[in-house]
Parts: sequence; structure tokens; C-alpha cells
Amino acid sequence: MDHRLVRGRHIEACSHAAAALYLFLITVADARGLSYYADASIEKSMSMDHHTLCQARDQLIKNALIAYKRLFYQVLPLDPPPPPVQKRPACDQARSFGQIFKKIMEEAS
Repeated sequence: MDHRLVRGRHIEACSHAAAALYLFLITVADARGLSYYADASIEKSMSMDHHTLCQARDQLIKNALIAYKRLFYQVLPLDPPPPPVQKRPACDQARSFGQIFKKIMEEAS
């Protein structure tokens, strides 16, 4: 399971039912994230009523965790991690606030 599910706070946007459905779908998915389950099969496997399944599925779709087309589910890849923050190069020498302000004013005119 991808740690970005927690680190990226994706799991926080899910109800318990949605998180359980997501776990079920990643468990039964093939290498491309695809699974082929009818609602009745999922409901029976998870002891979940139809209304709860529909709400959980809608939540996962809304949060871009799965795609769904009748009988076809696909677990979607999580967003890639953000690029590392680029550190600005350190200045050669310390500058006073007056020098910095003067430079800003020169560049503005």
C-alpha cells in the first residue's frame, strides 16, 4: 500500500466505509489497478448495504482515488509527491536592511 495515502492525507477525506472499500479494491485489483466486481458481490464480501457502497464509491471517485464504470473499478495512482523545495543560494556577504531596501527601490524604477 502506498504511504502517500496517509502522508498525502487522502485517507482523511474518506469515511470508514470508503476506506474499507478502497482496501478491498486494492486487494483484488490486477497490476493495472483494475477489478471487475458487481455491487452485489462487493456488498456480500464486505457485509455492506447498497446505499453505503454507493456513498463510499462516490467518495472515492470525488477524491480521485478510483474510477468506476459499471462493473469496472480502477484504483488510480496517487498524486506524485511535490517537487523538492529549491534552496536559494546564500548571499556572499551580509547586507543591511537599508542596502536591501535601496536595491529593491532601484529595481522598481
